[in-house]
Amino acid sequence: MNRPQLQIALDTRDLPAALAPLARAGEHVDIIECGTVLILGEGLRAVREVRAIFPDKPILADIRIAEAGSILARHAFEAGASLVSCVAGASMTTIEQVVAVAGEFGGDVQVELNDDHYTLDKAKAWRAAGVGHVIVKRSRDLEASGVLEWTERDLQRVSDLKELGFTVSVTGGIKARELDVFQGYPVDIVIAGREIVGAENPREAAAAMVAGLERLA
Repeated sequence: MNRPQLQIALDTRDLPAALAPLARAGEHVDIIECGTVLILGEGLRAVREVRAIFPDKPILADIRIAEAGSILARHAFEAGASLVSCVAGASMTTIEQVVAVAGEFGGDVQVELNDDHYTLDKAKAWRAAGVGHVIVKRSRDLEASGVLEWTERDLQRVSDLKELGFTVSVTGGIKARELDVFQGYPVDIVIAGREIVGAENPREAAAAMVAGLERLA
């Protein structure tokens, strides 16, 4: 089994704050996420700039599509995105529109789970529609309220979704020291934002994440 891939989440307010740590950590990163906060601040210019610097790395435009699927997805893929994100509450019509546009560009679609809009039957419908990626998330708001552990329910979702054929990512303030919680679970991608971007030495922080991921292989 290969180690899970490392995805860096660039959720800074502007491009300079994103590009500085990315330049230092980029060699250790497998996937680059232009986060929602960054794209709200800088627009899809953020995707274009990152694509120019890293022409060969997959780039996620985390635009969390809820409607207007065809229009928003096309904008993101034309800017250079490899993947776009949809919210779990998006209609199947919207999901299908995004999948269709992704197919035109050879890209992919991911859905970010949340408790209000997730059921296993709904996940089966996403997979049947052509969605390739899902994210199991420990929310930032829950983390801030003191819910710090990955629960058995979260981890079981990883297994259930992998069985459906998804590429499964995990996210939510993940730190290098807690990666062993995923031992034995079929995690494909670990997303790290603050752990790398906010580090004093982003290169060392990313290398520490990779070392932790190697233990899961």
